[in-house]
Amino acid sequence: MGKNKLKKFAEMATFGCVFQYPFATLKEKGFDMRGHWNEQYFGNNNPIVLELGCGKGEYTVGLARKFADHNFIGIDIKGARIWSGARQAEAEQMTNVAFLRTSIELIASFFAEGEVSEIWITFPDPQMKKVNKRLTSTRFMQLYRRILKPDGIVHLKTDSPFLFTYTSAMVHHNGLKVLAETSDLYASGLADDILEIRTFYEQQWLDRGLTIKYIKFALDHITELTEPEIEIEEDTYRSFSRGYIQCPDEMKSKGIDND
Repeated sequence: MGKNKLKKFAEMATFGCVFQYPFATLKEKGFDMRGHWNEQYFGNNNPIVLELGCGKGEYTVGLARKFADHNFIGIDIKGARIWSGARQAEAEQMTNVAFLRTSIELIASFFAEGEVSEIWITFPDPQMKKVNKRLTSTRFMQLYRRILKPDGIVHLKTDSPFLFTYTSAMVHHNGLKVLAETSDLYASGLADDILEIRTFYEQQWLDRGLTIKYIKFALDHITELTEPEIEIEEDTYRSFSRGYIQCPDEMKSKGIDND
């Protein structure tokens, strides 16, 4: 592990807004704040909003700046990524922000039934080969139901045509209530002060000509969810360095191999 990562991990251990629970610790002791985030950490009764796979936490921090009447928690397994957003939150003394370092599969261990109002999924890996790993699969929807309020809101922002097509099909197939949907967010007129918060990588993808897709829907606790039977053309780029792979001419000019 590089010295820079070690330094970040050491600094994160001093941040009051960061919660790090290895699986062994969680299994042994549990998480005593489960069901009590509002009273024990935030000190208010405001709605709790999660960003899953938050990366550097740009969306978590950006939303928290705009909405002081909501509480935001960024979740990611990568501590070195979380450090960036957590450092900002600490520097600005933000009281409506927290970061949780854990696997998304374990979130029901950290939040009680109905404790969460909204979930944001921002630019996840499309997982084109493994449906059960997609953060918008019915497997994960069942997990989200365990912590969301009835008809809690789920947002997806993605640059992946594959993931957007799949998610839209899953939502419509199961008759979930669609609140907004577009395959080109910034040309749709939907973009507002919330949706226009842009991560570093999102801006890179926009600069390379990729369109941003967005869908917002209500997740009820009643519908029996099943996977849609649909064939979807895979993206022409991979999860990593997507913009370059989508733009082969730019790759060649930079001496990057597409194989």
